[in-house]
Amino acid sequence: MTETIVFSNIVKILFVFVLGTAALVITRRTLSSLFTIYSIQSWFIAIIAMILYLNNHAVTLLLIALLTVASKAIVIPAVLRRIQFSMNIKRDLEFRYLTPIGSLLVSAVLVFLVYRLFSQYLLTISGDSLLLFGAVIGISLTLMGMLVIFTRRKIITKILGYLTMENGVLLFSLFIAELPFIVEVLIVIDLIMLIVLAAILAFGIDSTVEVFHEKLNSFTNWFRDE
Repeated sequence: MTETIVFSNIVKILFVFVLGTAALVITRRTLSSLFTIYSIQSWFIAIIAMILYLNNHAVTLLLIALLTVASKAIVIPAVLRRIQFSMNIKRDLEFRYLTPIGSLLVSAVLVFLVYRLFSQYLLTISGDSLLLFGAVIGISLTLMGMLVIFTRRKIITKILGYLTMENGVLLFSLFIAELPFIVEVLIVIDLIMLIVLAAILAFGIDSTVEVFHEKLNSFTNWFRDE
């Protein structure tokens, strides 16, 4: 019983760290810092999965923790850094619709609304506060990733928004969904991300979405002429 309480408290502390990294992803402008923050966020989620494994002894949790470390904490940040180097850009200074402070305020409101919504049902159904916080932080992380996509202009920063959304889906699924479903969702999202990364490498995108569309249209027109 005491061991379970200790595990629960550690996981709740990690939830706070995960939200902190999401807030940094929303506000930071330096790309290298964003990649590092995303890697750290993935490490926190992997540690949460490992703690759940130690508590439940489900092998799938161990596999998810190892996969998260290998792909999200190591490989994907390394690929993004390589793309940044080839694009020769260091910062994403442009924000759409919301300033960093405004984005943080919207994020705080979203977290509060998600908590109010879930607290009315999950605590009644299960009575497990850890399950409640896992669901709330997972959904909030997904919404904060969407906010990054909505407010940032550079394609490479938007990719971090998608990756943050994926981490949110993973965190939510660790506490709510069936584990085999998690693996299926992650595979689909990873495939989408690989396509996006391949597009960046192919077209040499170094600017905003508008520039990407111009280059893509030029390529399409050239292909049709052939």
